[in-house]
Amino acid sequence: MAEQGDSWSSCKRPAEVVRLRRKRVRSVAESPGASGSSPASGSSSATPSFHSQSTSRGKRRNPFLTWDNTVSRPKKVLVEDGDCENVGTFIKLMSAEKTLGDSRRGPPGDSSAEKSLSEDNPLLESEEQHIDNLLLKNPLAITPVSIEPVRCADYPADWSLKTRVIFTSPVSLSWTGQPKAQEEALGLSNSCRAKFTMLPHNLQEPRSWSDIRSAFQQSLVYWQYPSLPWLTLFPRINAEKNFSGKNMPWTQDEAVHESLVKEWSVSLSSLYSLLKVGLCPYFYVCSYQFTVLFKAPGLAGSDCITALISPTTRGLREAMKTEEEPRVHREEISKGVEFSLPLLKERRRISEQHKSIQKGEEEMENENQDLLQVDEDYQNWDEEDDRCSQGEDDSLSWLKEIGIQDKLRKPECINIQLQKEAPTLSLDHKPESAVCVEGSHSFNLINFLINWKSVVAAAGSQTGLPPTLLAPTAFRGATMNVLKSRSVNVKNLVDCTYQNISSLELTGPILPSSLHAITTLLQTAQKGNFSAALYTHAPTAVMNTEPYRKLCSKAVGDLAHCGLPPASIDHLQQPSTLGKTTLTHITMNNYSYTWKIG
Repeated sequence: MAEQGDSWSSCKRPAEVVRLRRKRVRSVAESPGASGSSPASGSSSATPSFHSQSTSRGKRRNPFLTWDNTVSRPKKVLVEDGDCENVGTFIKLMSAEKTLGDSRRGPPGDSSAEKSLSEDNPLLESEEQHIDNLLLKNPLAITPVSIEPVRCADYPADWSLKTRVIFTSPVSLSWTGQPKAQEEALGLSNSCRAKFTMLPHNLQEPRSWSDIRSAFQQSLVYWQYPSLPWLTLFPRINAEKNFSGKNMPWTQDEAVHESLVKEWSVSLSSLYSLLKVGLCPYFYVCSYQFTVLFKAPGLAGSDCITALISPTTRGLREAMKTEEEPRVHREEISKGVEFSLPLLKERRRISEQHKSIQKGEEEMENENQDLLQVDEDYQNWDEEDDRCSQGEDDSLSWLKEIGIQDKLRKPECINIQLQKEAPTLSLDHKPESAVCVEGSHSFNLINFLINWKSVVAAAGSQTGLPPTLLAPTAFRGATMNVLKSRSVNVKNLVDCTYQNISSLELTGPILPSSLHAITTLLQTAQKGNFSAALYTHAPTAVMNTEPYRKLCSKAVGDLAHCGLPPASIDHLQQPSTLGKTTLTHITMNNYSYTWKIG
């Protein structure tokens, strides 16, 4: 209690504590032990009195400090496993450190333990240097080696439709501006005749070359039906705002509507005939609710005609199965369109593999218990079903009197059917609903599209307007259109300095062959340095899906006269590797491609 009272008094009267501390310093200085001590012994002490430190520095000390909180705690020394090969040495080091802590709690004049420790263990003297060495040996401190992206001479084929592409390059793109009349005419003529100009590998002044400007105009050409100047007929899905308030004479005159649909059927049949003989590599059918891609044999590693429809609904799939209409060119009856769901099968296959991997010994041990539990559940369900059936028989007994019981289905059957159809309904408008039609069934699909009335919208802003047909080559009834291009020069901030960047923007239905032809031209004109940002039409993002059947190792089919450059044909013959993803960014640096997918 007396000690506690002294502590409280020292806290209340700091001036008295200062006077007592100064008197203690004088008594220590006048003692013979302090005068007789050598400078070496004084310097060897690692914990000298803080009174002498404050006197030598000439600073006034804090009067509230006590001896217990001035002595620092023993410092911990980091020791690597390799530095302590002998366990006995390590134990001796720890015991010495404990002795040091005990000596610090004693009087400040006693420094024999600390001196012996510093002489026997030089590791404590170079503590800071030892810690620095440990930090240098830390593997986390080593800078990780950056992995360079894979560089290729060509990017993977992307079968999705692009609505917008922006090219940027440090080299000027002014040569893509408004062409001369002769250059534009030559480009359009070469597109119709399928003539392609061989360009040098590296052009010093692309603006002065008329051939490359004509080739650029040729790469912008695509063919479309129907083509109405006052309407934007691509995209068609979720594009009601593009048709609202526009003049649509076919909605008011039935003769105009019938003529438009009839010509559309002729154009679709012409496209399929060209595709079958190898004069058209591919084409798209863009409806208000789905998009169809038809590919000729030999493209994307396939050995037959393939068609991919996305997205689909249960109503469309059921109509393809049950449709029975007379064929256009034959008298026999078509028994529906056979198709597969490649993404759904792939998902099921992956889930089955995942389940087989997760199945372990615990499930085998608990199998008998689960079977017993299932048997009990089935017994309970059977009892409930019996009760329900008895109740249904009683409730439906009046139908027997009328004589129509056999003509009506029980509500329970309807519920079971709805439960079976629930998984198929959940696929609607999703990537997994993509339908693949192969081989001779693609001809059945053409007939189905011509005869199915729902292929044309019966209500809404697109009422009576047939789907849009897009192809890289000419076909019956088609109109030649050109992608819209705009080139500007901008300044971009790079490393606190502004650099001149040239930009080229393309808008419209950008086909896969058009994209490859344009990038081939830019590779020559921009000296192998450019980048492109790609904007994909979302419903066509799954067009890179491989068909369910096994692909051939080598592409087959004669596509030499399909109207595309040889480089584009080789590019499109590559098997698709993107799956459900599409290209979002392409970069060429020193004639090597890198890309991003999304």
